[in-house]
Amino acid sequence: MSEQPWTIERIRDALGNPALAQRFLAEINRAPAHELLAVFARWERIAKDTVAAVERGRQIAAAEARGEEPPGEWIDVTDRVLAEADRIRTRGAA
Repeated sequence: MSEQPWTIERIRDALGNPALAQRFLAEINRAPAHELLAVFARWERIAKDTVAAVERGRQIAAAEARGEEPPGEWIDVTDRVLAEADRIRTRGAA
């Protein structure tokens, strides 16, 4: 990940999704002066998480393209998802 300082422009670009970037810009532009740092910090964290998730996705895709298992620890929740789906079908979705 880049060591460049986080700026409004960098956060906007890191978000990737135009609607999300627009939401960020709207919030940062409407924030009162005393709340600017908190709003910026929240969106900086979101941008950092987004960049990290994209990088992780690229690593997983590269591993799969090489025929390898994806890196990291994976928890199989198939049984739990199937049981929940069965419970919903039996009871009906609300």
